[in-house]
Amino acid sequence: MATSVTVEEAGPGQFADIVKAGRHVLSADEPFSAGGTDTGPGPYEYLVAALGACTTMTLRMYVKRKGWAVGRISCVVTHDHVHADDCVDCEKQYVKLDRIVRTIRIEADLDDERRQRLLEIANKCPVHRTLTSKIVIDTKLD
Repeated sequence: MATSVTVEEAGPGQFADIVKAGRHVLSADEPFSAGGTDTGPGPYEYLVAALGACTTMTLRMYVKRKGWAVGRISCVVTHDHVHADDCVDCEKQYVKLDRIVRTIRIEADLDDERRQRLLEIANKCPVHRTLTSKIVIDTKLD
């Protein structure tokens, strides 16, 4: 099933957008420091939010299916462009890579085996798999 989201410019701010996802209406913008009006999260914040949401949902489904008693599941996800010091496959000498760091917190007393299994499951969430796979973006003008 294909997912579709519509993004339209919103008005006074040069980067402010309205994001329509089904019946949900959200805002997107750039921060003041980038020339935006900060009326909503920026594109990379939405990207890492998708990963965080998918991670917590996937883990909740898994622990529920297993019948494991756990409290709240949360996830902090950060994105940054970092310098690749020892990039073996890089064509250029100075290369920046996108780095996403995901820190998961699960309120539960889990043994090492269960903790390791939950890390494996987190890495199988659909958004994680999408971000780490080959992505093809077909762009067309209407």
